[in-house]
This record gives sequence, structure tokens and C-alpha cells, in this order.
Amino acid sequence: MAATVGKILVYGGKGALGSTCITSFLSQKFWVGSIDLQQNDFANANILVDRDASLIEQEVSILKSLDSVLGSEKLDAVICVAGGWAGGNSSSADFVKNTDLMLKQSVWSSVLASSIASKYLKPGGILVLTGAKAALATTPGMIGYGLAKASIHQLTKSLADSNGGLPAGAQAYSILPVTLDTPMNRKWMPKADTSTWTPLEFVAELFTKWIKNEERPPNGSLVQLNTKENKTTLEIA
Repeated sequence: MAATVGKILVYGGKGALGSTCITSFLSQKFWVGSIDLQQNDFANANILVDRDASLIEQEVSILKSLDSVLGSEKLDAVICVAGGWAGGNSSSADFVKNTDLMLKQSVWSSVLASSIASKYLKPGGILVLTGAKAALATTPGMIGYGLAKASIHQLTKSLADSNGGLPAGAQAYSILPVTLDTPMNRKWMPKADTSTWTPLEFVAELFTKWIKNEERPPNGSLVQLNTKENKTTLEIA
């Protein structure tokens, strides 16, 4: 096997953004592992999550698999891009159901990624979670989504604290996109102005810079991805 420049774990490695990240990292000669409900055939290793298992059961299973995959080796980065979207306010028929789904897809995955980072991240490595710009304000039309994403913002700030539990010198960030340019978003919003959507490749390249310790924002940053006329700029929330 060819020598690698480091090791990265992508939580949500089968989704649109996760798949783009894995392909990009592999092209940079990183070893890349994927955690998801389904296998990513390009990843160097796959850890599959049972969607019906409890949060604690998922942790036990994932850490056992990681022990076997990594042994004593450490990760340069843990990137959590797992998540999803569901709408509704408190009077919606699916309000509680959708909120449960949002918590499982976004908060559970972020909590598990944080636990992994505390155990397997190298000193000075990075943990990146996925929040949302919308969750900096009220989200009455998608309360479960906003609740889940706001929780991730709080988690990021807590992890960045010196008592947050990450290895020495490790840093935690959240990206806060508005709309990512994914196949599903194009399918469901065919008439939208895609010049305001953030390309997945931009996000993958941003992660690569941070992993290589280039242009890293301050620890605990909530990094908004603002795209206008097909150009993306960063703003620290």
C-alpha cells in the first residue's frame, strides 16, 4: 500500500458532501475511513452504523470497530458531515417525529464524532461538525432542524474550551452553510438560484486546508459559508 500523508475519518461518508470529501482527501494521499449507514466503496475502511441502535449502542459498536481499524494510530481529522433536513412547526403532525429524526441525524452523529475525536485525534488535530447559518436565528418553519443545528453550535464551543476533552492543541469548528449544492437539493428545488449554493468541492478543499494547518480559524469558530454569484466567502459567527 502506498504511503499516506495522514488519516482522516469522515462521519457521514456516504452522503453527497461526505462522498465528495472522501474522494478529495484520497486524491491528496490521505487514508480515509467512513462511518455511515451504508458503505462508501472508495474509502479505505468502512464502519457501518445500525440506525435502530441506541446512541450508547452505536458508540460501543463504532469504538470497537475503530479499535480494530486504527489500533494505536491516531487521526489528523474527524469530519462530521452527517445530517439531513425536515420541516415543521410545533403544530405540524410530524413535529415530534421530525425532531427525533433531526436529533438522531445531526446531534447523535456529532456527539459520537466528538467522542471519537477525544480518543483518536492527534494532538493538534481538528474536529469539524456541521451546523447551519439558519440556526443562528429562529427557525419556526423547521423547529427540529434548528434545534439540532443550534445544539451543534453549542457543542462546538464547549469542545473548544480547554476543559472540553479534546487532545492537547486539537481544535473544533463548525461549518454553517446556507444551502449546499447537492443532487438532492437540485432535485427538490429545481427553480432555485443555484448561484447562492455552496459547491461541495469548495467545502472539501476548505477542510483540506484546515487539516494541513493552513488558514485555520480560531478554535471554536462557527464558520458561515456565504455564497453569492457562485463565489463563497467565510464569516465567523
